[in-house]
Amino acid sequence: MNGVGLGLRWDFVDELLEKKPALDFVEISPENYMGRGGYYDEALDRARELWPIVTHGLTMSIGGVDPLREDYLKGLAAFLDRVKSPWHSDHLCFSTFGGVVLHDLLPIPFKEAEVGRVADRIKRAQDAIGRPMAIENVSFYLHPGKREMSEAEFIARVCDAADCGLMLDVNNAYVNATNFGFDVDAWMATVPLDRVVQMHVAGHDWFTEGEWKATDVPRDARETDGKLIVDTHGADCCDDVLALLERTLAKTGPVPVLLERDQAIPPLSELLAEIAKVKAIWTRATAKPA
Repeated sequence: MNGVGLGLRWDFVDELLEKKPALDFVEISPENYMGRGGYYDEALDRARELWPIVTHGLTMSIGGVDPLREDYLKGLAAFLDRVKSPWHSDHLCFSTFGGVVLHDLLPIPFKEAEVGRVADRIKRAQDAIGRPMAIENVSFYLHPGKREMSEAEFIARVCDAADCGLMLDVNNAYVNATNFGFDVDAWMATVPLDRVVQMHVAGHDWFTEGEWKATDVPRDARETDGKLIVDTHGADCCDDVLALLERTLAKTGPVPVLLERDQAIPPLSELLAEIAKVKAIWTRATAKPA
């Protein structure tokens, strides 16, 4: 599996299945299908006939403190076998506590003690699902407690300890770098690019802090005071994120890239035009020596 794909969303799934565009792959979240049947199973079967499928989870809570749910992992393993996903990715965060789904992707402390704990959970998950796991870097807006290392160092340490892949979200890296004021290219030089199995790109929106109102995109760094990027997946990929994608692909070599769109979803024709734009970048970047 390689090239550029699209996240399958219910907003446009019927039109996508009817038009059958030449996508390299589609990505789905198993939680949107497991145990549902009916229309959802039928749509999934039709998609499987048209494109390779890769899976990206939402609720494993790999950084949480609740025990990994055995029933969930068993059902997930069966689902992954059905769709023949070559790997499964989920977020390096926690999203449940006390058995309650928090409906958010919350950061975990970048601390030495967390490296081994989280790596052990990833290894248990890999064993349970019978295929490689890849962890995704998340966007976050505060850090819980004092850091003992940077985010990039933490990601590198966890991937090494778990011997797992990295699902590199380029937009999340850009969002965090802008909000916290660090060099995103130095961040990319620290995370294990040799472990990248897939990348995500998406759009984001700017908000005014305190009021949480949508605001104009800053034109330069001096205009970002009091403004925050939020990873909404609700806009086209900006030029800076696409440029970062190209620089990163030139280092990783050809890995699959996925366009995510979850809010303010435009007509399918516009999504496909953005896919073509990303594919041109992918082709150009991967033609260069890694």
